[in-house]
Amino acid sequence: MSTEDSPPGPDPAFFNEIEEMDGDISRSRPPAGFEPHSSWTLSSADELSRLRAGLMEALSVTGDDDDQLPDIPAKLALLATELATNALKHGLPPTIVELARKGDQWLIDVADHDVDSVPVYAGVRVPGAGGLGLHLARLLSVEVGWYTGTGTKHVWAIFAAPWPLRG
Repeated sequence: MSTEDSPPGPDPAFFNEIEEMDGDISRSRPPAGFEPHSSWTLSSADELSRLRAGLMEALSVTGDDDDQLPDIPAKLALLATELATNALKHGLPPTIVELARKGDQWLIDVADHDVDSVPVYAGVRVPGAGGLGLHLARLLSVEVGWYTGTGTKHVWAIFAAPWPLRG
């Protein structure tokens, strides 16, 4: 992927805010009222590009404002892909990614089947060592949390999307 095709990343100052130690993520369910929009089931990292393409399609901007906020759907797709990568790497398959909508907010809910592991914000890592997925979620979203259901663990994030979308 060329630099031109890469999704926008965080402001470099973001990395200065990462704590020295791993930290807890809020254990809570997402707010009520979100309507299901799209869903993807993944069993390996090879399917992340399909997820990203599906998210970009689902989050396509409509109308004459296409060029005004082009990076917002890409940031949301980046967020969902990071959370899905975490689930694939640290959880048990399959990973289920659900996109839901309420007004101008979108909910990304990523579930895996490892109910015994607790998601945490990773502390400082050596460059390239990973561990930034939940930090990106915290940076790019309005709210982040996690909960367990029957046989599943869910990590979720809410993203404000003040642009006209299809669907």
